[in-house]
Amino acid sequence: MKRILLVTGSGRSGTSSVAGTLKRLGLHVPQPEVPADEKNPLGYYEVQWVADFHKGWLDGIHVRTIDTRPHAGDVAMATVTPDREEHLRGWLADELAGRPDGDVVMIKETRAYWVYPLWQRVVAAVGAELSSLTMLRHPTQVVRSRDTAYLGGRSDEFRLQRETSNVAAWMNSVFVTERATRDNPRAFVPYYDLVEDWRSAISRACGQLGIDTGDLAAPHPVDEFVTPSLNRSDDAWDGLTVPDSLKDLAEQTWSAAGLLVATPDDEKARAELDRLAAAYAELYATAAALASDEKKAAVLAEQHKLQERLDTKNKRIEKLRREVHELRGAGVDE
Repeated sequence: MKRILLVTGSGRSGTSSVAGTLKRLGLHVPQPEVPADEKNPLGYYEVQWVADFHKGWLDGIHVRTIDTRPHAGDVAMATVTPDREEHLRGWLADELAGRPDGDVVMIKETRAYWVYPLWQRVVAAVGAELSSLTMLRHPTQVVRSRDTAYLGGRSDEFRLQRETSNVAAWMNSVFVTERATRDNPRAFVPYYDLVEDWRSAISRACGQLGIDTGDLAAPHPVDEFVTPSLNRSDDAWDGLTVPDSLKDLAEQTWSAAGLLVATPDDEKARAELDRLAAAYAELYATAAALASDEKKAAVLAEQHKLQERLDTKNKRIEKLRREVHELRGAGVDE
């Protein structure tokens, strides 16, 4: 049977590093790939078609790559249509058509966990087996990495808001991904383990997934790709302005997720993550209630801006109409 390995995890958690590693071990990545850029000069190893499919869909319904809403996945899945599902199924069937049985096709996509049930259905429909590899990285490292990649030149106030929401979104991604992948073979890889000793980290994960790594003896192409220097962030909260209650919940989430590295289906870890997910959902609901007036004010302010723009355009149109009327009265339109 052909196999699909879905590589996912929170943005900036090392999904590109592990995908690049697995490609160098011989796993097939459908082409073309998203090109490297200044934010990720070593490459993303994302399938361009899949990235466009998810981005065009999820951006249109305002589900972010990292999203703090516990129900963001439900929002996304509610917009699955037969045409959308058939579009993905058709693409995947074409990609697998020329691949031999036993082949592992790797698809790295950080948005996939929002619509994981769709991937489960589509992979089953094409007669393949789905497995998953989820990258884990301490929330402070993810936040600092996102700050470096995306928040250059932004105000301190904006950065503080984003740091809090990014920690919350990191937790949400862990809860959603862990719950969604319980029914398939899976592995969890800490980013620190990967960059410190990629052979041990990959051997453990591939052993759990039943993937042959081949000869890992040095020298190996991965040695030039993954090095400890990639991890340029620490796991201290110093310098990050995040509420203590959120820090505590994030640390508990990190500890529980870590139990899945050695035992991907650890029942204690699963129960603890379910408990933490419920606590996070309660915290989110409280925060949303507290911020309701702020949200209403922001909506009203945006409506006021739009109305001002509309009034300006209407005045301009009316002025043009008067000018046209005057010109026609003078016989200029002849």
